[in-house]
Amino acid sequence: MSKESFNYSDEKFADIQLLRYRLNGFDELSLQQKTYVYYLSKATLAGRDITTDQWCRYNLRIRKTLEAVWEGYKGDRSGAEFQSLKTYLYRVWFSNGIHHHYGCVKFTPGFTPEFLQHALADVPSGQLPLRKGESVDDLCRSLFPVIFDSSVLPKRVDKADGIDVVQASACNYYEGVTQAEVEDYYRQKAAEHPEWGEHQPSYGLNSRLVKHNDRLEEQVYKADGIYGPCIRQILYWLGKAAEVAENKEQQKVIALLMDYYRTGDLRLFDDYSIEWLRQQEGDVDFINGFIEVYGDPLGLKGSWEGLVEYRDREATQRTRTVSSNAQWFEDHSPVDARFRKPKVVGVSASVICAAMLGGDEYPASAIGINLPNADWIRAEHGSKSVTIGNLTEAYNKAAEGNGFYEEFVPDDEMRKLIHQYGSLCDDLHTDLHECLGHGSGQLLPGVSPDALGKYADTIEEARADLYGLYFIADPKLMELGLMPNGEAWKAQYYTYMLNGLMTQLARIEPGHQIEEAHMRNRALIARWVLSRAGGSVQLLTSNNTTRLVIKDYSQLRHLFALLLAEIQRIKSTGDFEAARQMVEDYGVKVDARLHSEVRRRYAALHIAPYKGFINPWMRPVTDANGHITDIQLDFTETFEHQMMRYSRDYGFLRPWEQ
Repeated sequence: MSKESFNYSDEKFADIQLLRYRLNGFDELSLQQKTYVYYLSKATLAGRDITTDQWCRYNLRIRKTLEAVWEGYKGDRSGAEFQSLKTYLYRVWFSNGIHHHYGCVKFTPGFTPEFLQHALADVPSGQLPLRKGESVDDLCRSLFPVIFDSSVLPKRVDKADGIDVVQASACNYYEGVTQAEVEDYYRQKAAEHPEWGEHQPSYGLNSRLVKHNDRLEEQVYKADGIYGPCIRQILYWLGKAAEVAENKEQQKVIALLMDYYRTGDLRLFDDYSIEWLRQQEGDVDFINGFIEVYGDPLGLKGSWEGLVEYRDREATQRTRTVSSNAQWFEDHSPVDARFRKPKVVGVSASVICAAMLGGDEYPASAIGINLPNADWIRAEHGSKSVTIGNLTEAYNKAAEGNGFYEEFVPDDEMRKLIHQYGSLCDDLHTDLHECLGHGSGQLLPGVSPDALGKYADTIEEARADLYGLYFIADPKLMELGLMPNGEAWKAQYYTYMLNGLMTQLARIEPGHQIEEAHMRNRALIARWVLSRAGGSVQLLTSNNTTRLVIKDYSQLRHLFALLLAEIQRIKSTGDFEAARQMVEDYGVKVDARLHSEVRRRYAALHIAPYKGFINPWMRPVTDANGHITDIQLDFTETFEHQMMRYSRDYGFLRPWEQ
C-alpha cells in the first residue's frame, strides 16, 4: 500500500476524528526486530484497564455495562437513543472513561436513564459487571447517578483556584483524603531519607493514597498489589520481548523494569530510567509504565502509558543535529545565568515511528515525548526525546484541504508561508521543545521539584514551548542547515499565536474555562505577549470576524525571550505565588464573545477539534511448530471492533469481583 493510497482519515463522532498511522519501514525490519516489536506491543496493550481505572473508579463498570448493552440490545438500533448511546460509548472508549480526554469534564449522555434500564433487560446478567449478590437494579442505582447527574464527579481533574483540588477531582488516585493531607504525607515521605539529598524518588508516582479508619495507606501498583492482574500480563510479555531483544543493553533495561513492576520500588524505577537513557543502540525502543502526572491535580501520580517505537533513521538526522548542539542553545538562552545548566549532559533525540499506542497514549497521543521526568536524573544523566514522525504525518495528511487556514489566516502571503514551511516549523518546534526545552535550565539548590504544585505542569509546558519559540527564529538554525531561510520561522510564530489566542477555543464547551495544562500553557504565552505587544501584535474585529495581525516579528521574539526568562525564574526558584498568578491571569479565563465566534467559524468547516488513532492490528504468522515467521499488519480494523477486541483480550481488571 503506497503512501498515496493509504487512508489516513477514518470516521468522526462527537468532537473526534479518528486517524490511522502508517508503520513506514516496518517491512524493512528483521524478523527478530518485528517479533520484538510484537511482544512489546502486547505488553503495551495489556495495561489498558489500568489507565481507565485510574481516571475514575466507576469507569470500568460503566464501560463493561455499555459494552454488554452494545452487544445484547434487541431493540431498534437505528433509533435516536441507541445512536446516542453509541456516541457515548465511543467517547468512553476514546477517553478511557466518562470524562473528556482533554477538557476533563464529564460527558452528558443523549439517552435517558429509562432507555438504559430498559436496554439492560436484554442483557444476560452474567455479562454485566455485577458484584456478588447484586441485582441489575442495584447496578443501576450505583451507576446511574454517575452517568446522568451532572453534579456527581463533574471533572476528572479540577485545578480551580481556591478549592481542595484532590476532593474536587474524580480521578482515582485518592480516596477519603484532603489536599492538605496528601501534601503533608509526601513531605514526610521526602523527609524520611535526608541522606538521599536531591536523589529522592518520585514519591506517589505508582500508588493510590487512601484513608481507612483515620489512617493513611499507600496502595502500590505492583505484581502482587493493586493492578496486579494487568501488571502480571505486562511482565509476561516483557519477558517474551527480552528473549528477542536486539542487544544485551535492551535486555538489561527490560530486567530492571520487570524488577520495578514486581516490587513497586521507585528507586528501581530511577535505576531503570537511567539505564533506559544509556541504552542507545538498536532501532527499537519503548515506554511502559506510570509516567505522566497531568491526570493528578497535584502532579504527583503517574497515569499508565505504553508506546512501542522504531527509529526513522533519515529523519533522526534532524533531531541529532539539534541535540548535538544542546550546549550552545543552553549557553545562549535568554534566562538568568544562574538558572542555566553549566554543562548539558546526555541529551539524545530521535524521530521515531510509533508501532503501538497504549494507555494514556491511546487513542489520543502526544507527537513528542521527553523523558524521564525526574529533575535530578535530567541534570545528572540527561534525557531522551522522540518526535513521533508517523503520527505527525497522519495529522498533516488528514488536514489537507480542510479550509482551516483560508478561514483563519486572512493574509495571502502568510498562508503561502504556512503551506510551504508550516510542517517543517512544527517539526522543528517539537524538536526544540522536547529535545532541549524540557531538559534545559536548573533548579536552585534546595528548591523542591514539587514546589509549584498544581501549576507545575502548565509552567513546565510553557517553559519548553517558549524555548522552542525563541530558538526557532535564531540564525543558528540556518547555520545548522535546519531552517531554509530567514522568513520560514514566521509561520510558526503566526500559527502559535493564532492557536493560543483563538483557535484552540474551539475545543472548549460554552461556559467552561481552560482546564488542560497544554492549552493553558498556549493561552498563557499568547495572552501575556498580546498584553505587552502594543501595536506589533493585534486582534482586530470587523463584521463579527476577528483576525490576528502581527506587524513586528522581531518584537514578538523579544517578548518570548522576556517571558521565557520569567517562567524559568519561577521554576528555578520555586515561586509558587508567581506561578499561580501567571496561570490564573493569562491561562484560564475565556472571552465569551471570541469563544462563540471561534466555535461558529470552526463548526462551519466541519473539522473535528480533536484527533486520535486506531492502532494497526499485528498478526503473527507461524510455521507448523508455532514459531513466528512474520508479523503482518492489518489497517482495516474499525474503531468499534478494536475497542471490543481490546476489552475482550485485555480486560484483565474486574474490580466488581473483588
